[in-house]
Amino acid sequence: MSDRYKTVLLFGAPGAGKGTQGKILGKIPGFFHLACGDVFRSLDMTSELGKQFLNFSSRGELVPDELTIQMWRENMHAQTVLSLFKPMQDLLILDGIPRNVRQAEALKASIDVLKVIHLRCNDEGAMMMRMRRRALKENRMDDADERVIRHRFDVYHAETHPVLSYYPESIVANIDAMGSPAQVFQRVLEVVVPVQESHFNRPTSGSV
Repeated sequence: MSDRYKTVLLFGAPGAGKGTQGKILGKIPGFFHLACGDVFRSLDMTSELGKQFLNFSSRGELVPDELTIQMWRENMHAQTVLSLFKPMQDLLILDGIPRNVRQAEALKASIDVLKVIHLRCNDEGAMMMRMRRRALKENRMDDADERVIRHRFDVYHAETHPVLSYYPESIVANIDAMGSPAQVFQRVLEVVVPVQESHFNRPTSGSV
């Protein structure tokens, strides 16, 4: 099991800012960010996996867990072969996966979860407003629909939130998701930097 990817999970309800924090972290050397959406977007739609993905997404259905994990594994292999992700040097930051406990079980053989960053916000209304603003800014009008947003929260509470209980409480870090992206990022760094330093041999400033 020692060849599992050293991983930090970005976790939180819709609108908590997982994608924003993941993208910022991914720009720092030593961190590699991968969102589940990136896996889907990078698919070759003429491939067998791409056709299977289209079969579900074109009907507005969630991609089955087994297919999602298979696509994730192939994407990670490609990133490693291309040296975009260096498992011996980079801390993997996952966002949007695992989506449920079944996926967490399936990923157990591939990732060593060192920390779960739980971006918390007790004001669901504030998160819904954040999602509406993002949808309007990115011209995703369907995503600005309150019914669509409410459905995402329902799915999160029913399927995704239980993933938190799957991992030991000792590795879950609850972080306030309210405030500017920079403020939240500062809180995230305070948690992930010690994880990175303790699991990768980082030269200190006094090293030759």
